[in-house]
Parts: sequence; C-alpha cells; structure tokens
Amino acid sequence: MANRIPRVPVREQDAKVRATNFKEVCYGYDREEAMLEASRCLHCKNPRCVTACPVGISIPDFIAALGQGDLRGAADIISRDSSLPSICGRVCPQETQCEGSCILGIKGEPVAIGKLERFVGDWQLANPSEPATAEDNGHRVAVIGSGPSSLACASDLAKLGYAVTVFEALHELGGVLVYGIPEFRLPKQSVVAAEIENVKRLGVKFETNVIVGRTVTVDSLLDEEGFDAVFIGSGAGLPRFMGIEGENLNGVVSANEFLTRTNLMHAYDEHFDTPIYVGSRVVVVGGGNVAMDAVRTAKRLGAEATIVYRRSEKELPARAEEVHHAKEEGIEFRMLTNPTKVIGSDDGWVRGINCVRMELGEPDESGRRSPKEIPGSDFTIGCDVVIMALGTSPNPLIASTTQGLDVTRRGCIAADECGRTSREGVFAGGDAVTGAATVILAMGAGRKAAKAIDEYIKGKQFREQ
Repeated sequence: MANRIPRVPVREQDAKVRATNFKEVCYGYDREEAMLEASRCLHCKNPRCVTACPVGISIPDFIAALGQGDLRGAADIISRDSSLPSICGRVCPQETQCEGSCILGIKGEPVAIGKLERFVGDWQLANPSEPATAEDNGHRVAVIGSGPSSLACASDLAKLGYAVTVFEALHELGGVLVYGIPEFRLPKQSVVAAEIENVKRLGVKFETNVIVGRTVTVDSLLDEEGFDAVFIGSGAGLPRFMGIEGENLNGVVSANEFLTRTNLMHAYDEHFDTPIYVGSRVVVVGGGNVAMDAVRTAKRLGAEATIVYRRSEKELPARAEEVHHAKEEGIEFRMLTNPTKVIGSDDGWVRGINCVRMELGEPDESGRRSPKEIPGSDFTIGCDVVIMALGTSPNPLIASTTQGLDVTRRGCIAADECGRTSREGVFAGGDAVTGAATVILAMGAGRKAAKAIDEYIKGKQFREQ
C-alpha cells in the first residue's frame, strides 16, 4: 500500500562542511526520488492539505501529475495558485500547514509536499513555458514593495489583464526574500531572481529605488499618476529592541541590519567591500526563524554562536527543520534564559551579556506558558556581538504620508481579511498588516487583495456607467 512506503529522505550538505559556507543546505529531490515520494499520496477525497495551504494550491492534483511523470502538468497546476513555488518549497512552514494536515502524518510521516513543490518549481525554472496572460483591460494598479505579498498580488492582477507597476524602495527586487533570508536557505539568483523574472513575463513592470512616502505618495499615485487602485505590501522592516541597559554599545545590532548586510549587500562574499563584524563569539536573542537565520549566518562568518531564548525549546517559534539544522551545525542553545543588561568595556564595545534564568508559568494570550524570572539566578555570557532578533513592525512612513489611512495600535496598516483599508482604492496585505509572519501567509494575503481589487475596480466601473 502507498501509505506504507517510507518518506523519501532529502540529501543535504554535511553539517560540518555547510557551517563554513553559504551554499544551499538542502539539495532537494531528483526526478526518481520525487516520483517515489509522490506515490505516497493517498489522493484524499477531501484533501485537508489544500485547506491548510494559505494560497490554496491543488496539492493532490499536482502530486498526481508528478507521480505520472507529467512535470509540465504539475507545474501548470501549481501556477494557477502560486507564482513562487521554488521559494515556497524552500521556506514555508509546511509542517504546520499542508504537511501538518496530511492524513499520513497521523500514524506516520506526511507526504513531503514542500520538497515536491520545490522540485516542480525548480524544474519549471529550468523549462519555462509561455505564461497565460489576459488581454489588457485598460486599468492600472500600483503595488508598493516587491516582497511575497506584492508578487502574489501583482501576478494575479496581471493574469486578469491589469497593467501592474511594482514600486520597490531598494535597488534589488524581492523584499524580505532578498534581504532577510540567507543564501544557504534561499539562493538569490537561481531561485528568487528567476521567479521574479517569471512575474515580469506576465507583463508586470518594476521600478526600483522608489521610496513611497518620499519619492511618490499613495495619494499622488491615485490622484496624479492615474492608478485605479494601490496595494501596499511594504512588509515590516522596523526592528524591535528590549530596552535594556547597554543596547547602544558598539556590537549590538538588530537581526534586520545584520541579515541585510549579509544577504542584500553580500558581506559574506570576499568580492564585496561591505563591512560586517562578528568577533569571536555572537549571542542572538530570540527564538524565531529570523533568530535561526542570524545565528547560523554568524556561525558561517566564523564566530562561535549562541541562541538565548526565554522559553523552553518546546515553545520555540522557529521551524523545527531550522532548529534541527542549527543544532547539527554546532549552534549552542540557552533555553529559559533572558538578557537583563549588555556589558561593555571602556572603549564602548560589547564584552558580554548579563542574563537571568527563567521558569514557565501559566499560558499567556498566545497560548504559550509565560516565563518568569528565577530570583538570584543571574549569570554572564561573554561575547563580542549581540544580535536582537525580537521581531519587527512596519515602517510608519507610508501610513503617515497617506490621507485617511488608519493604523492599529501596533503601527500596522488596518485592513480587513480581503485587504481593504480605510482609504478607498487602497488595499494592503502581508507583514504591513499582520506584523512579521511567514512568506506563504503574505502570499495568501496578496492573493485575497488581488481578488478584492478586481471586484472594487469592476464595481466602480459599473457604478460610473
């Protein structure tokens, strides 16, 4: 029986070797491995995996096509709902979404849906076909930001015949896909840039070095530039800090800056002049995927790297795969530990971090058990660099320069589940609305907003007629 076939393992770089380079950790499946893994799918009548996918990919259908060796068919099925399969197959938390809902996972191992999506996505990049485009419907939409929510929104709108222009503040396209996620998890040229090229082939135009709120405003795009609607997918790039003593010392940085220097500005590459300092020991504060990216990057740059997290390993919000890889690479984990002060030397540089041990109490609003300090348990960890990976919030620039655009108390743009904001014709989604979240959730928000924008423009046109 198909469900008795063991899950096909994925080939990876040796941990000791990969901890010294920025080459991709996971090699993925070859054709034979992918088809064997596809044969494990039970093709449920009511597939829970599809319901659990934020963009609604027809998972059993693409797996069935793959299992029959019809790679073009599998790629076409995925393309109906996702414009970034090679990216999602690498970085999405499948274990809590599609794979977490797989029937086979109840008594065994679920189908490796993410790895299969990656295989099909990579095959499609190597064997591109002509995209299905619609006739120009005469309407224009502006998209702010070029991260996952914006790319998903722009793709869906282009397929409906809209003339879409994406405005990106940085000099490279991709948003968090480029500046936030390390090369060893998500190759920039062979994957991110290649998938953005596919979006361009749909007719989407991109303009870089455009800071909305300075170069142009949302108001000017609507009132002067002639766009019928605007989608804000500008992400959440404003880092948070703890507010403890010593955070202004040299050697204390946000994970956002650290990863941007490494990824977008190629600090890890000897052919670039971007400066970056890790010293001999780095402490990363936090337990999410960004913290794992930062600590594993610091390790590759030559430092002894440690994670400090105030809850237990069970409460770590990072993907289990990333935690597993980090441990394999020699990352030290200090659980139930909370920093109280960054220690500096006379020259103003970090020399260590004071911490206190924690214990878990009752669950908080998120359902996780609240950590409490253990009195008298203070201790010090020596280090040269402290990286704060405590989450991010949206930059207030766009909201503060747009008339009638409401924000939440957390500084996020207020929008309903379809992306509609308080300003007519303005929609928003992804991290700009929710705060820092996952790539696939941002894509799901972008797709919902695209549908709402289409309905808004058609409705407005009907009313005018």
